[in-house]
Amino acid sequence: MLDISLYSKMGKPPITIDVSENFYAWLIQSDFAEIGVTRPQTIMIDGEEQAVDVIDLTKGKISNRQRLREFLIEVMAQEVHEMFKRLGETPTKKEYQEATYNLKKLQQLKLSIEDEAYQFLQKAS
Repeated sequence: MLDISLYSKMGKPPITIDVSENFYAWLIQSDFAEIGVTRPQTIMIDGEEQAVDVIDLTKGKISNRQRLREFLIEVMAQEVHEMFKRLGETPTKKEYQEATYNLKKLQQLKLSIEDEAYQFLQKAS
């Protein structure tokens, strides 16, 4: 598993989203990889200052947050379409879980990025 993390300047604990290596490989081959520039930033994590390479979600004429949000909405719509094609009429529980994994992770990522208490995104660790 890999982690995508969001960090706050406001003292909120980090949000960590665990994703499979397959999901992350799929994500970084998309436009997700093109959004934002990763830069080193000193962030307070668990009471200690740590240097991490992150994307500042507030930067850009059209903010990285907005660009990521719009990207995720578009990809989620495509994923729903593909999911319905894969599932058919009576999927098993396992088929359902496998078919909905990407959509659940995309939704989790979108909701986290929309939370303006978090200013920084670390793509994978």
